[in-house]
Amino acid sequence: MEAKPLDLPARADHAILWRNDRLYLLDQRVLPAAEAYLELQSAAATAAAITDMVVRGAPAIGITAAYGVVLAARQGYADAPSDWKTAMTPGLDRLARSRPTAVNLFWALERMQAKIDALGADDPAPALLAEAQAIHQQDLAANRAMGDLGARLIEARTAVITHCNAGALATGGYGTALGVIRSAWRDGLVERVYADETRPWLQGARLTAWELHKDGIPVSLLADAAAASRMAAGGVGWVIVGADRIAANGDVANKIGTYSLAVAARHHGVRFMVAAPTATIDPQTPAGADIPIETRDPGELLCCGGQRVAAAGVDAWNPVFDITPAALVDAIVTEKGVVMQPDAEKIAALLAG
Repeated sequence: MEAKPLDLPARADHAILWRNDRLYLLDQRVLPAAEAYLELQSAAATAAAITDMVVRGAPAIGITAAYGVVLAARQGYADAPSDWKTAMTPGLDRLARSRPTAVNLFWALERMQAKIDALGADDPAPALLAEAQAIHQQDLAANRAMGDLGARLIEARTAVITHCNAGALATGGYGTALGVIRSAWRDGLVERVYADETRPWLQGARLTAWELHKDGIPVSLLADAAAASRMAAGGVGWVIVGADRIAANGDVANKIGTYSLAVAARHHGVRFMVAAPTATIDPQTPAGADIPIETRDPGELLCCGGQRVAAAGVDAWNPVFDITPAALVDAIVTEKGVVMQPDAEKIAALLAG
């Protein structure tokens, strides 16, 4: 993967770009120190970018995977025009293995597979590109709808806490949790955002603070362990987060540290909102205990900035996500509507609506 200059500045809402028959990703690993795009020309490179967290956030992973399918089909058709569906299978398999927890990845691949199944012998790339671009634009529209719905739940001007990055960088644009915050800021309902730093990848420090600062929204960074004390000090009305998967009963898988935020919020009388598109809801997963939780390299915890900070011989447990029980969630906000005090019956009604 090689960084390529583009004719536009790096922006959070340009994190995923299709230009000149190429996929470009804003490399989120190097923000905010550097703003560079990577040019991707294959499904394998796209899958590696997802695994290596060049792109992250469940909706953005799904959109990126959809474009990766286009690249797989283009290569498959070039290699075997009469049997391109078979030829592209390894690329599809590689994309499916890239991240296990974000259900949007599998939702996007299933939608692209349905399009593949409906195509004939002609070059599949144009039709699949149109489908990937539709997924991208529909996510952006869903984010804006979620933003407005979530903002309506905030009854008075307040400060909010968010965790990880659920902004334009994590989606097709605008954001889920940050979409709600952007809409609430527009409406005069948010006075300040407290962004957890989000160890060990520091998405809050590097990405969320970068996005909000660029938008002129007041943001203060918190050490993850300081969030409960910030709630106790008063003035925080909501915790607003995104999700990587929501089980059928309303349990939420999100970046590690979300569960402890929800526990602290309940103790301090702070309301807890999850903003996510319906594609993040997995009706085939009954409860949070059934969601596969990705565990990453212990070195991500044992080292910081390339320097080891833990004693030699010390191990680490490094799950990327945790499960917040539905009982701790006040509202799940989707593009289809809001579910208050979510449970299996309410989630099923939302999906059926």
